[in-house]
Amino acid sequence: MLKEFKEFAMKGNVLDMAVGIIIGAAFGKIVTSFVADILMPPIGMLMGNMDFSNLFFTLSGGEFASLAAAKEAGAATLNYGVFLNTIIDFLIVAFAIFLLVRQVNRFKRKEEAAPVPDTKECPFCTSAIAIRATRCPNCTSQLG
Repeated sequence: MLKEFKEFAMKGNVLDMAVGIIIGAAFGKIVTSFVADILMPPIGMLMGNMDFSNLFFTLSGGEFASLAAAKEAGAATLNYGVFLNTIIDFLIVAFAIFLLVRQVNRFKRKEEAAPVPDTKECPFCTSAIAIRATRCPNCTSQLG
């Protein structure tokens, strides 16, 4: 069983998948930082100095100046600003993956293009002849 597992783990697809998962996790962190630190602050500034990560509803009542203050007080909150940031993270990651898969598929299509045949089979003697031949050079039969 150990030998079988080793063969499975050392196949190219499993290693490729593992590398992809690790790079994907790192890419996710980069996108999260991009959204929280670079993309959302200018959007918030354009919308009247709004901090999206601080948008929330208090479910347990009371007024809190920030999400951190509400959490510190132990209040139940509905954090729709953080959820909005997560949706934007997801959309950016999904779009990047779409572009990557689209490019990989484009390369695969070029590789998979079948070569144009330059020979055909004589229907009388079944030998290979030139595709443009009108008479078989082997059996001299007239081709249609």
